[in-house]
Amino acid sequence: MTPGRIMKVAVIGGGSWGTALARLLAGSGNQVTLWFHEPAVEAIARRSGENQTYLPGFPLPAELTTTTALDEAVDGAGAIVAACPSHVMREVFAPVADLIRGEPLVISASKGIEAGSLAIMSEVLVEVLGEGHRPRIGALSGPSFAREVAAGMPTAVTVAAPQLAEAQNMQALFAAPAFRVYSSTDLLGVELSGASKNVIAIAAGVSDGMGFGNSTRAAVIARGITETARLVAKAGGDPQTSTGLAGAGDLILTCTGDLSRNRTLGLRLGRGEALADILAEMKMVAEGVRNSETVSALAARLGVELPICEQVRQFLHEGKSAKKAVAELLSRERKSEFWGV
Repeated sequence: MTPGRIMKVAVIGGGSWGTALARLLAGSGNQVTLWFHEPAVEAIARRSGENQTYLPGFPLPAELTTTTALDEAVDGAGAIVAACPSHVMREVFAPVADLIRGEPLVISASKGIEAGSLAIMSEVLVEVLGEGHRPRIGALSGPSFAREVAAGMPTAVTVAAPQLAEAQNMQALFAAPAFRVYSSTDLLGVELSGASKNVIAIAAGVSDGMGFGNSTRAAVIARGITETARLVAKAGGDPQTSTGLAGAGDLILTCTGDLSRNRTLGLRLGRGEALADILAEMKMVAEGVRNSETVSALAARLGVELPICEQVRQFLHEGKSAKKAVAELLSRERKSEFWGV
């Protein structure tokens, strides 16, 4: 791929984030096809000229077409953006392996760890698409709400790939006047940071919902960065990534922003609503609910302690009360800030 070259791009996933990225890429002149899993949602988007279901109010550019046919989206694409929810990544991309022609860039824009395998999304894509595609499989992450990106608000993110040259190709693909993209080769650190921040954001939301103040939320964020850094380091990534855009940047946004699905879910839980009722009402996925189990499982496999993430898991999936979770966090053994967890 020649950096900055206009190309055909397939965006797989017609949710709010996939739609925002498809609009961004089309705005740079690329020929973009946005693939929808739900035919009814695609039909509305095609007819109305905007994704009224997941990103209303933002017209789809003329350079962007919609489809429910994977072969139509992927055929001839020089870049493929994986923007489907992380828990269906393997299922959605299994048929894509037979549809790819050439050596396209493949960029995961989903944040999560797969249940069972505990694989990050780029590893899932490597397994599904084949080892030969590994050098060109990367991930895009950072503090970026779909509606704000769609509105053209200044945003900075990170894109990572195993090799710097391919990360820079991805950087060139996504770069836009209000969308600044940094490159990285720490694919593991970028993806683990993106998965763990969703869990910490639920904790921050619960804190707010229980009526705690800004000091409590700041403590959750700061210790969340520490937990993320320790997970990344133990997994073999660069802990410095946890202090950058894909780590601290995204964590701060998700823990404080009103558009954060994970914070909103935590906020409602902290006010006493039932998890099942909240999930039944949510149109879009709050990845932190599933991630709380997979992040904790990965931490257990690696032998690293993540107190906040583990308390969120127990709160969400084992019926532990929020008050007890808070009490257990506060009563842990006193430790040095940077040598203890």
